[in-house]
Amino acid sequence: MSKEISYALRHAPWEYELELDENGWVSVEQLLNSLKENSKWKNVTVVDLEHIIENSDKKRHELVDGKIRALYGHSIPMKIVKESAEPPAMLFHGTARRFLQSIGNKGLLPKGRQYVHLSNDIEIALQVGKRHDDNPVILEIDAKKAWNEGIKFYLGNDKVWLADNIPSKYIKVMS
Repeated sequence: MSKEISYALRHAPWEYELELDENGWVSVEQLLNSLKENSKWKNVTVVDLEHIIENSDKKRHELVDGKIRALYGHSIPMKIVKESAEPPAMLFHGTARRFLQSIGNKGLLPKGRQYVHLSNDIEIALQVGKRHDDNPVILEIDAKKAWNEGIKFYLGNDKVWLADNIPSKYIKVMS
């Protein structure tokens, strides 16, 4: 169910007839009604949603005051507005070796997503990098310097940070 909700809120809300506001929120009632149109989810309740959110180790969603949203990972055309926040001094990004030359030339770009995804933890960056390469490269981002020089960062959740892009001058290859 978590994957279904992520797909609906992050990638294809129109397939579920959901109308996200500028911050990515949609009413829980609207989401539940849409999910229940599929017999697989006909008995889903708000308690089920709360359980999924509370027990997720990746903290992809939040539910507040009868509304739900995905915290990060959007690929929808409408840009989800995030509030800028000061990041930790260093952040990390795992990627495939084949992308290093492009990153060196252009920096980190969001590609099919709305934001570049960064982590505050090397282990998470390694897990992400392994989705694209069995032996990924870990990039260290000098987030403090970037922030001080005007690059905006946004908190995705307690482990994920977002940015519009990261110029290559703030990136160091670790491995």
